[in-house]
Amino acid sequence: MRRPLSSSPFSPSFWRSPLRGPWLTSVLGIVLLGGITVLFVTGLLSYAAYNPDLSPVNDTTPDKGILGFYLFSWPTDPHWLYRLTQGIHVTLGITLIPVLLAKLWSVVPKLFTLPPARSLAHALERVSLLLLVGGGLFEFVTGVLNVQLDYVFPGSFYPLHFYGAWVFFAAFVAHAVLKMPMAWRNLRQLREERNELVSPDPDPPTVSRRGALGLVGGGSLLLLGTTAGQNFDGLRWTAVLAPHGGADPGSGPGGFQINKTAAYAGITPADRSEEGWRLVVRGRTGTVRLSRAELLRLPLHSSALPIACVEGWSTSDQWWRGVRLRDLAALVGYDGDPPDVFVESLQRHGAFRRAALRANQVADPRSLLALFVNGEDLTPDHGHPARIIVPAAPGVLNTKWVAAMTFGDL
Repeated sequence: MRRPLSSSPFSPSFWRSPLRGPWLTSVLGIVLLGGITVLFVTGLLSYAAYNPDLSPVNDTTPDKGILGFYLFSWPTDPHWLYRLTQGIHVTLGITLIPVLLAKLWSVVPKLFTLPPARSLAHALERVSLLLLVGGGLFEFVTGVLNVQLDYVFPGSFYPLHFYGAWVFFAAFVAHAVLKMPMAWRNLRQLREERNELVSPDPDPPTVSRRGALGLVGGGSLLLLGTTAGQNFDGLRWTAVLAPHGGADPGSGPGGFQINKTAAYAGITPADRSEEGWRLVVRGRTGTVRLSRAELLRLPLHSSALPIACVEGWSTSDQWWRGVRLRDLAALVGYDGDPPDVFVESLQRHGAFRRAALRANQVADPRSLLALFVNGEDLTPDHGHPARIIVPAAPGVLNTKWVAAMTFGDL
């Protein structure tokens, strides 16, 4: 006879699904092992791309200490590097959401096993499991909210996601080391061992475990198909779950993605006018003030570069034209190797209205103070009267509405 149902989740008979078991949990765990490792590595690369050790304005993660051991000067080659790494990070993260939820569902009985600690080793395992589950949910939730530009969490996204990633990945590695031998054994054996994941009195099955995996995989493919298009011209309309899904804004030379409009940034027509705007360039030999007309009389150069943002979207290569950053450095006394530069925007509030670029970024001949894009003047939303464009840099470091540039070691 069937045992009476329990109303308590602490009772093994409360969990009735016949799908739960070591095999399903192991398959999902193996997928997450590879996927989360890629997410962690690409996340660290995204952090490095901001050159956080260069200037406090580039880094809102205080006291990172040894957690910054891997940092290096972010390169400018290949010019699509950040577009690739951050596109993988965001697209893969969204694609893995069904797998993560399925994995948490498959092991939820373990969170309610009694006694809570049978030994010191078991207690440590339970603590690591809580850090793993809590950290995983925190990282995925904050990441999705950032992609959707919904900053409802307290504090800055950058330190929250950075520190959360290290806590989560440390618990993830500990859990993987403990469970990997068992996972491989579960996948190889023909008959499934009975453990606390297997219901002692399961309901009749309505779908096989492989069918359940197909459902999870189908959900991941659906999310992939409705997210990945935000990185490809012609497919952007498919990115219905991305904040920039749908058609590109406007049309013509300026018809490509933006995050922040001139109106949002508080940039008025008077700020951008020929009479009111001057670029202030500071350096070793003093200060130079240049109107847009004076900038146009300097040697102009062109670069084909994309815009790639931390939210995972990117554009194809746009054709920019303007003054090389290293030529501006030469105006204020740096005729040889140019130094770092501190860039300030007309934007009066908000994050990244100021940014710092490393000397290697300034020296690259493709790095411009852009005045034109795709053969036309910059539009107000794309940074008129002038903006920074640097190969392989995160979008927020390509400062729009540039007001001042200070060259020197930072």
